[in-house]
Amino acid sequence: MWPRRSALVGLICALALGTVLPLLGPIIIGRFVDQASAGASTSELLTIAALYLVVAAGAQGATVVRTWVASRQAWTATNQLREEMAGHALSLDIKFHGEHPPGEMIERVDGDVHAIAEFLVTFLVDILGSALLLIGTLVVLTIANIYLGVALAIFIVVSSFFLTRVQRRAVPSAAYSRAVDARLFADLEEHLAAAEDLRANGAGEHIMRRFHDVSGDAYRADRSASIIGGLLVRLTNLTFTVGTALLLAIGVALQRNGAITVGTLLVLFQYAQLIRQPLERIIDQLKQLQAAQAGVARAEELFAEQSSLTWRHDDDAQSLASGPLSFELRNVSFSYGDETVLHAVDLRLDAGRSLGLVGRTGSGKSTITRLLLRLYDPVAGSVQVGDVDLRTVRLGDLRQRVAVVTQEVQLFRASLRDNITLFGAHPSSDDAIVELITELGLGRWLAARPLALDTELGPDGSGLSAGEAQLLALGRVFLADPGLVILDEPSSRLDPDTEVLVEAAVRRLIADRTAVLVAHRLSSLRSVDEIAVVEDGRIVEHGDRAGLVADHTSRFAHLLEAAGP
Repeated sequence: MWPRRSALVGLICALALGTVLPLLGPIIIGRFVDQASAGASTSELLTIAALYLVVAAGAQGATVVRTWVASRQAWTATNQLREEMAGHALSLDIKFHGEHPPGEMIERVDGDVHAIAEFLVTFLVDILGSALLLIGTLVVLTIANIYLGVALAIFIVVSSFFLTRVQRRAVPSAAYSRAVDARLFADLEEHLAAAEDLRANGAGEHIMRRFHDVSGDAYRADRSASIIGGLLVRLTNLTFTVGTALLLAIGVALQRNGAITVGTLLVLFQYAQLIRQPLERIIDQLKQLQAAQAGVARAEELFAEQSSLTWRHDDDAQSLASGPLSFELRNVSFSYGDETVLHAVDLRLDAGRSLGLVGRTGSGKSTITRLLLRLYDPVAGSVQVGDVDLRTVRLGDLRQRVAVVTQEVQLFRASLRDNITLFGAHPSSDDAIVELITELGLGRWLAARPLALDTELGPDGSGLSAGEAQLLALGRVFLADPGLVILDEPSSRLDPDTEVLVEAAVRRLIADRTAVLVAHRLSSLRSVDEIAVVEDGRIVEHGDRAGLVADHTSRFAHLLEAAGP
């Protein structure tokens, strides 16, 4: 919040007014009573009453200003925190995201920050203002009578000590409750995303039983946190009631001894009621404090996570050349934990050539493509693109020059324009986008959309078939114009007509670029220049496609024969 310190000055002024004016109210009432008892004129009493009205209205106005400024500053600051957390999360490697599902990350980046934002508003509006009001009350009572001031000070010190001790016991339960809620959201996100498959395969009963168990954990954690928080409120209220009674007893004794007037006794009563409200506000917001502390702790945990990949940002970082890019894996080995999936792989593809990667599921094909995208670093050997070691390349340069189209196309809840340009990451004019979409074979589909490029899409495709979505994904790569493109089963699970369009788009895409096609359907590799067969994490065969097809003893020829016509 410090960069917006100019607005904090206005907040401080509002806090000061919101503290001083409520303190003046009881003093004016005491003055009114004493003057009335002394036989003051009606005009004098009306003047005091009018002054009280002005002070009361001013206090309400200061409260409104304080609430508005505090809310604006708190939400602005925490929105910046939310952006920083999201940016940090996106900078972490794929290993981290494999261990932390999207539902958990949403709860961390949004839910935890929301709790922090709510507390900041509460702190600036209620806790800080209430604390200042308590201090002001203590000062005024001390000036009025030293005994009243000492009694109130003792009460505040004892209460604060008690609240601090109890609050420390409440924080762990709140943190555990938020952690369990995050796990519940993670399970919900995963199960809702796979709802169709779960229903089709009869797993609904199992999922509901699992949901019941996780919900039970969340209920028990929330109940425990609520009981501790509720007990805190009850015990504190009891302490406050006893303290107020003792304070008033002292005031009555002082009034009977002539140490204070009836008006001062009334002021004491008003202050006793006045301090009850800020104390109750502080007590009521302790749960918010617990949630905020848990949110801060979890935010710090996220910021403490570091990617296993180190990117170069200095002047010595290498750049990737324009045009098609060659790549080479030199004696590359890679492991997922204790499982080694690539063994001393050597593979090179010259610039402008296309390569088909084939092999059984789990053979290591996808791992090779992930290394080319530098989603991982090899545990041994090096990966070079354009004769440059990827560990020396800037992140932005690599993402601009190497692109991927996965089997599962991600569409966003945004316009067609934003989806194909990835929200302006690959800027292009509307005419060029329409021309590209038409060339991809989606011209008729686009013509049927009244909003054209403003047509709203979404994760479900919003009227796009799987093949049409795949064509849009290929369109993104055309706009990016990378030097190396990786295609993971681009024509899988498509109807014959759409498959023809996708294969035509793929041929056009790889014509002037270096390309890697991962395929189980060997028929989709008719247009590639070379073939590499992957088996048990090793390249067991690599050569010109035409030569391998002509050689009936090659592994690729045997795979073609087994696949049939």
